[in-house]
Amino acid sequence: MGWGTKRLLAAICMLCASVASAIDMTPVKVGEHSWYVAGKPGMASAANEGFMSNAGFVVTPDGVVVFDALGTPALGKQLMDEIAKLTDQPIRKVIVSHFHADHYYGLQAFQDAGVEIWAHRLGEAVLNSELAQERLAQRRADLFPFVDENTRLVPADRWLDGDLEFSLGGLNFRVLHVGPAHSPEDLALEVIEDKVLFAGDMLFRGRIPFVGNADTARWLVALDAMIELAPAVLVPGHGPASTDPQSDLTLTRDYLRFLRQAMGEAVEELKSFEEAYEDTDWTDWEKLPAFREANRLNAYNVFLQMEEGALE
Repeated sequence: MGWGTKRLLAAICMLCASVASAIDMTPVKVGEHSWYVAGKPGMASAANEGFMSNAGFVVTPDGVVVFDALGTPALGKQLMDEIAKLTDQPIRKVIVSHFHADHYYGLQAFQDAGVEIWAHRLGEAVLNSELAQERLAQRRADLFPFVDENTRLVPADRWLDGDLEFSLGGLNFRVLHVGPAHSPEDLALEVIEDKVLFAGDMLFRGRIPFVGNADTARWLVALDAMIELAPAVLVPGHGPASTDPQSDLTLTRDYLRFLRQAMGEAVEELKSFEEAYEDTDWTDWEKLPAFREANRLNAYNVFLQMEEGALE
């Protein structure tokens, strides 16, 4: 083995050794028992180590409940380490909001530690799809070494069929199936005594949401229902926690309503998407973060939905 190869292997080993704790992940307290860690702005990249989404956890006298597992096995392990700094209580379960890579690739660390995993049953088909395998291959290329050939897609131990209430350590929880919306399997977690709602990607706070293939009509219905819950604190899937959930949920709701109205009118007028996008006044939204990255694709996906709806 040549000296250059030895140096390269040594550098790779040093990089891999630093994977588990290279990123700052300081838990923020949002309730008497509730905490979250906040991902970095922007898209997942090797620079931010895939840490661009939030995860939450609730510490009770009988154990810890975690909501989402972050976007790499190393981040999942680091989240577990951060929890261990705050409590000696074991992690009892992790609840997955939905099966988008940035929220569940960290499950591998929890599974290896014997933690029970809960998710909605509709996520099972997503997890077993070709698209999930394609995304894993993409992440292995884009996020190496944080996602690599040893990263695996982890299923739930318990697949839920709908809403569920449970108690742990004197605290009461409600798991809410709020999808199909951002994804078919969307779950939110309400911590009753803390008046905290972990909302997953139902809310992208202070920025344009990612629509993808979301069911925007049902997403709007779900947002209205979440507004009625009136939590004191709402933890989104991306962005800082909100102490004004009514306002932040309304922003996301109004953006989705605007997309549907604008693209729906364009479909009725038989415009092409290019015409529709060019003719729409984006003034109220163009200064929000992620507008440049997400808005055009969001509009296109909604345009296709409105076309499909018109045909039906």
